[in-house]
Amino acid sequence: MSQEARKDAQPPEPLAWDQRRIRRLERNSKGELLAYLEGQDEPVVNVTVARCFPWSVAEGYISIRDADGKEVALLESLDALDPDSRAVLVGELREKVFVPKIRRVARYRQEFDVISITAETDRGEVTFQLRNRDDVRVLSPVRALLRDVDGNVYEVEDVTALDRASRRHLEQFF
Repeated sequence: MSQEARKDAQPPEPLAWDQRRIRRLERNSKGELLAYLEGQDEPVVNVTVARCFPWSVAEGYISIRDADGKEVALLESLDALDPDSRAVLVGELREKVFVPKIRRVARYRQEFDVISITAETDRGEVTFQLRNRDDVRVLSPVRALLRDVDGNVYEVEDVTALDRASRRHLEQFF
């Protein structure tokens, strides 16, 4: 058999990741999240979603995973979804990925190596502690994520948009 004939006899290669497009996301009657993928008739049932790095791209790089946690698709941009699917995904991320946005620092105290912050967020007032500068991930010159000692994450969307006292406390991390 010639090399060209052998090449034609091989099974087709699986879809590349950039071709595994999501046609639609929806919830079934049990409340499970379903993902309909291009080239598949049946949906992937009970999928989960997770934001991927870079976190600075809030509207993109969303991992869609099956019930076993295996990634079935990577959504590069929410713009690739129809409006109904996008609403389902945004709701899912809001429920599952709890990242309050800091609106104002009400109290700031540093004792030894622990920083205690009481902040007003878009989800209410919260008090949390940071151990050191490693608990802060700077995403841009004005945006950062703060991870507290319990592993909770808080976002500063734009430090320059905060009041003067809040900026003074948080600018040290930028």
